[in-house]
Amino acid sequence: MTATVRTVEEPVEPEPLHRALGLTDDEVLAIEAILGRRPNGLELAMYAVMWSEHCSYKSSRSHLRRLPTEAPHVLVGPGENAGVVDVGDGIAAAIRIESHNHPSAIEPYQGAATGVGGILRDIFTMGARPIALMDPLRVGPLSDDRSRWILEGIVSGVSGYGNAVGVPTVGGEVVCDDTYTGNPLVNVLCLGILPAERLVLGRASGVGNLAVLLGNATGRDGIGGASVLASAGFGEGPEEQAKRPSVQVGDPFEEKRLIEACLALLDARLVVGIQDLGAAGLSGATSETASRGGVGMDVYVDRIPQREAGMEPFEVMTSESQERMLAIVEPEDLDEVLAICARWEVRAHVIGTVTGEGGRLRVYDRLDGEVLADVPAASLHDDAPRYDRPLAERPAPVPLPAGAATAPADCGADLLGSAMDTSWVWRQYDHQLFLNTVAGPGAQAAVLKLKDPRTGLATGRALALTTDGNHRWCALDARAGTAMVVAESALNLACVGARPLALVNCLNFGNPEHPEVMRQLSDAIDGMGDACRALGVPVVGGNVSLYNESRGSDIDPTPVVGLLGMVDRLERRPPGATLLEGGRLLHVGRRSADLGGSRWAAATHGGGRPVGALPALDLADHRSVCDLVRDLVADGLVAGISDVADGGIAAALVELVAGSGVGVSVTGLDGHGELFGEAAGRVLACVDAGRVAEVEGRCRAAGVPVADLGPTGGDRLVVDGLVDLDVAAVTFAWRRALPAAFATAAVSH
Repeated sequence: MTATVRTVEEPVEPEPLHRALGLTDDEVLAIEAILGRRPNGLELAMYAVMWSEHCSYKSSRSHLRRLPTEAPHVLVGPGENAGVVDVGDGIAAAIRIESHNHPSAIEPYQGAATGVGGILRDIFTMGARPIALMDPLRVGPLSDDRSRWILEGIVSGVSGYGNAVGVPTVGGEVVCDDTYTGNPLVNVLCLGILPAERLVLGRASGVGNLAVLLGNATGRDGIGGASVLASAGFGEGPEEQAKRPSVQVGDPFEEKRLIEACLALLDARLVVGIQDLGAAGLSGATSETASRGGVGMDVYVDRIPQREAGMEPFEVMTSESQERMLAIVEPEDLDEVLAICARWEVRAHVIGTVTGEGGRLRVYDRLDGEVLADVPAASLHDDAPRYDRPLAERPAPVPLPAGAATAPADCGADLLGSAMDTSWVWRQYDHQLFLNTVAGPGAQAAVLKLKDPRTGLATGRALALTTDGNHRWCALDARAGTAMVVAESALNLACVGARPLALVNCLNFGNPEHPEVMRQLSDAIDGMGDACRALGVPVVGGNVSLYNESRGSDIDPTPVVGLLGMVDRLERRPPGATLLEGGRLLHVGRRSADLGGSRWAAATHGGGRPVGALPALDLADHRSVCDLVRDLVADGLVAGISDVADGGIAAALVELVAGSGVGVSVTGLDGHGELFGEAAGRVLACVDAGRVAEVEGRCRAAGVPVADLGPTGGDRLVVDGLVDLDVAAVTFAWRRALPAAFATAAVSH
């Protein structure tokens, strides 16, 4: 007979508060050392959001220092709300890129919308008027129901906020791949312009000056939002789901009023310093402005407008409610500040005072009331731990299978799958607001007329923008792959006649506690530095998004770069991806049949995963190609152009043919390798037959190889011995790829 043994359940110890907030045991000991005592609950919450990965860059800052950040035209580099560069004539340009990946996975519309709102505030915080947005987007395959739902929500969020606030979305990317299933990437770039004398920094100064909160009331939306969401991966169980904080809720009409009020305050020189309330909310804005200015600040919770009853001080201080700014104002200017805000129907409330109290940030329940928190401001902003996390050994190259050397039975089908029209996305965006847009979505790079912000008059010059990334290249070799991404961006600018001025980056990686992820991040930063130094491009800002993982897997390393360029003479529209009847198609740059890292090799021989060593990149040669292409475009010698990158010559041919409805007959390619290979430093240029000799002569003079691939015209796309397709079929397949995924899903349901 078996005895029955009754077990007594042991009581479950509650999780310590600091761990629940995301702080480690060592980190809370460091906080105790800073304070000389144990922190209270409010102080712990403030340290938790400010020492999060998203706010402190504690795993990446030591690596980011290796990037080149200086140049004579750089006015503000990394560390402020946005990078700022001098673009001549007393005009400056502010540029910033940010991620809103994790919020968009939970609530795609608001995640993307508030990502747009946040990046806009980063720009007008510097005194610049936002003039353009770009949105590099990455989701799982569209055969997956959730990925389709996420993409639809993200696109609606970008359009719903950007269109309503009145800033055009002029370009971006859409990438669909298994690696982003469950963890989409929503990166948003914003560009603004300002008179150089209006530049203002996010720092407090002047003991006795007032901290004035502008914009929305503070609510419970977004508590522990971006700062926490971007500092942990996604689990799948109900307990993990319950831990997910709420996503911020945006109001684009409030943002529009806030833009106008803030720019009016800056024009009137009524603001000493200004800071947007992004990740970490008031904890971030108050500590950052105080720390940068080397001053202290007293904050009074009861003076902070709250839109929900019974909010606790920790909720008020860590809420990431949107459309809020913190301005530092001299007391004698307060009435005028309040009057300007009232004119724009923007709330404005004095919530604190700048002090000289040894750089202390003190939070009171009310004026002359109880001290709820008392910490050194710099300890929140600058003194977060810096982790030198272990780096794994670099993985061995994944060789190309022997079968990759054999041409596929149907190169035509593979060619049709090499490129996808994204107009289904960007037709939902207004890209002509301000009437600056010369070349918008679908172009090699966006081109915007540069107008003097003081007079509104055109300068005869233009700014160019592009965003680029390629996870396949970087998964194989993060250093070489990131250098190729930067090189592609520079060539995209050259294709619209622009020279590069500055780069911003969004570094999207997996869990930094995994040594292989830290190896990827470190190598990507080195690859970016290699390319930027060779091409003469300073890095003026960026964002690191870590813990991009779901279902126990890290995403492929995905550094996304945004490049700002200058068109020195805006005399004509850039040529675009188009062909003309009776022209010739020239290949400019060194030819290559290397299939390593290509989309074709991954799809055909890698089961969707990248394979093969990346093609060699000679950055000096690449710079020569960029300089040559830029001059050819500026001088009007090119009728149509497409760079050769993702998808190789095959993708470039599809874009040129579908973009014009004109055929081409290509001869002399080195088999399917040259058709699908993705080596850098190459463009396909359509040139009028009468100007071929001149273009070829310019190429020879620059030391850049050039080859005539054949005539343009007719109604067929022919690649000798490999492809023979009707132009109408190519155009239909290219345009229908994205909307067909949604239409097929609707029918199947």
